[in-house]
Amino acid sequence: MAVILGIESSCDETSASVCINGKVINNEIASQDIHTQYGGVVPELASREHQRNIVPVVDHVINNAGIEVNELNAIAYTRGPGLLGALLIGSSFAKSMAASLNIPLIPIHHMKAHVLAHFIDDPRPDFPFICLTVSGGHTQILKVKNATDMVILGQTQDDAVGEAFDKAAKLLGLPYPGGPMIDKLALEGDSDKFLFAKSEMPALDYSFSGIKTSILYFLRKELKQDNDFIEKNKHDLAASIQKTLISMLMTKLVNAARQEGIRQIAIAGGVSANSGLRNTLKDEAEKNGWEIFIPDFQYCTDNAGMIAMSGHLLFEQRMFGKLTDSPLPRMPF
Repeated sequence: MAVILGIESSCDETSASVCINGKVINNEIASQDIHTQYGGVVPELASREHQRNIVPVVDHVINNAGIEVNELNAIAYTRGPGLLGALLIGSSFAKSMAASLNIPLIPIHHMKAHVLAHFIDDPRPDFPFICLTVSGGHTQILKVKNATDMVILGQTQDDAVGEAFDKAAKLLGLPYPGGPMIDKLALEGDSDKFLFAKSEMPALDYSFSGIKTSILYFLRKELKQDNDFIEKNKHDLAASIQKTLISMLMTKLVNAARQEGIRQIAIAGGVSANSGLRNTLKDEAEKNGWEIFIPDFQYCTDNAGMIAMSGHLLFEQRMFGKLTDSPLPRMPF
């Protein structure tokens, strides 16, 4: 029997989860609404909120799982990448708890955990598969050979697509986080109403800095002629922006699948919750004969369920960490 406690604290979500024999029993997330008023995550405030939340969140998931603390076999925690202060809270707590219980620690790479979230529920992909990981900080196309061997086929060379969504939303006057707001508005908009420049990168790499500039200059030009342009066209703007970003993502994903000769395709990360991306992936699957894997909404954004599942997979291989392991804000892939 393997009972793993997972702890996630890489950014602004304090989360804990219990995984028993490869089954995620629960997944609790304490979100931090305080950042909304600042238009983005404030690292120092995130750290303070993690300090406030981590004990009650961990205590609740253990009790909710119907186990005693001394039944834990290992503790998995996010080592990086992420905000240093936030990572320190989670790693320090995990180390202290593991030391007191004399059980192993399992440091987890946050982005690899997003990929392994696909093994929480059925259907599960077979190795190898292609995974597009999309979030506020990362955009990557991966060839996943097994739970520990993942190869980057392509990635953004500047901004992540999640950042592009949020900054575009800010230009439209939408509150943070803006990505979900664009998705919501896009449902009632004409996605072909406006065109924006797409950045071209070689091979399977991405660039999203150019489209932000394109949106900015476009809006400046239109607002000079009509101060109410954004308000009058908010739905169409959101739909057009979303279609452009998704088109950029899918073009490279299709190329990657053809290049590798792989038909099992997955998406992961916070942006994988976007309804437009999910629907477009389904359309591409029909055209290309793909078998696709889309995570449950609760496992798209940062969560400890994916950390606990990753911990389970690494526990089986006895891939343990040390108390001296430091958090790595820029943890290499």
